[in-house]
Amino acid sequence: MNFTHHPPVPSTDFTRREFLKTAALGAAALSAGAALPPAFAARTEKRPNFLFFITDQQGLDAISACGCPDVHTPNMDRLVQRGTRFVQSHSPNPLCSPCRSSLFTGRMPSETGVVNNGRPIRAGLPNLGEWLSQDGYDCFYAGKWHVPQANPTKIAGFNVLPTGMGGNGHLGDACTSRNCEGYLRNRTGNKPFLLVCSLLQPHDICEWITMHWDAPDELPYPEIASRLPALPANFEWDRNEPKLVRQHGRPTWSDRQWRYYLWSYYRHVEMVDAELGRVLNALEDTGQAENTVIVFTSDHGEGRGCHHMTTKNYLYEEALKVPLVVSWPGHIGEGVTNATHLVSGYDLMPTFSDYAGLKPPARMVGRSLRPLLEGKAVEGREFVAAQVQVTGRMIRTPDFKYITYQGDPVEQFFDMKHDPGETKNLAGNPKVAGVLDDHRKLLKEWEGRLDPAPA
Repeated sequence: MNFTHHPPVPSTDFTRREFLKTAALGAAALSAGAALPPAFAARTEKRPNFLFFITDQQGLDAISACGCPDVHTPNMDRLVQRGTRFVQSHSPNPLCSPCRSSLFTGRMPSETGVVNNGRPIRAGLPNLGEWLSQDGYDCFYAGKWHVPQANPTKIAGFNVLPTGMGGNGHLGDACTSRNCEGYLRNRTGNKPFLLVCSLLQPHDICEWITMHWDAPDELPYPEIASRLPALPANFEWDRNEPKLVRQHGRPTWSDRQWRYYLWSYYRHVEMVDAELGRVLNALEDTGQAENTVIVFTSDHGEGRGCHHMTTKNYLYEEALKVPLVVSWPGHIGEGVTNATHLVSGYDLMPTFSDYAGLKPPARMVGRSLRPLLEGKAVEGREFVAAQVQVTGRMIRTPDFKYITYQGDPVEQFFDMKHDPGETKNLAGNPKVAGVLDDHRKLLKEWEGRLDPAPA
């Protein structure tokens, strides 16, 4: 089933002042056509709270409950066991700021204007905090924001819980988790809440890579030699790549150094798991878990040696696929793994809105995941899309993945059923020429439906 897009309109932008004025009136329609919900005071139903966990640079399966033997994540495992996990979960853009702009608006980075790190969200697009707070939610934010500032003291729509730390997850994440814990253990009042706990780890692996780029071929801790993870199956691959992918820095490490890097990455994941557990414990200890929807995801993944890659900012699976787990005992399936449906971070804004009883802002590119989470029969969507490095585009259908960069003659086309590691580029294979052309057309039609931000 093709997911539904809102039809083009002359303009979807409205100012912050207009947005707040319209919210206060509680009745007038937004200029883009999405009717505002009734004021919270008029509601009688009990709406759920939201606890939104975001880690930074965590790959899809970097969780022990998801089959990774090299990491120990008891707290993430709790969420996996108590919720629904999506295997086909994609980042809208495998870079920090662009993805986060999509998570909080439901729009693509080319629409939010955040096509690279450190850019603000386009004026007139309400973020999740603004959208829920104008209908009675208490919205709080702790940790990394990065749209554009990394750790600001003010974010529109949110009450910020200042962490006082930034740039290093091994220090700042403890401040973030303790702020969230303090909020949960001391909150008062009956209004529903949205609490965003945005943690930085395992992003510190970026600093680790820089420090070890020219490291000697030796282990500083010889006792871990027998515990080093194996190299990935797609460590070697077809190197017919677009220019921007070829230019991505690739370390010239020995196999042992690559395996040491993998070992180190999983230790960073374990660090953030502990901080996530502190917040989960506070939610459960205070009796608020039974009426709280928990969403756990990451902004993008980490190369982990696949295609000799580290970090992110390209469209291979390891950078693009991220965890997505949603838990609400008694309402959402527990211990469920959805390996079929294609989903994306741009689906979260519509999903939060749906559970809050709100119509989402107009022109969302995603759709609510609530029917899937509640076990309803939902036909799979035709594709999900992603963007990267301003000119890079991806279309992922159930069986294939198409990657192109504007102006680059090299395209990539992978058979994801038979080559999930993306080791063989089929773009020049005449046997798939017709299917490849279909994906080109899907991309062109999808791009034509977007509302790009002014240059």
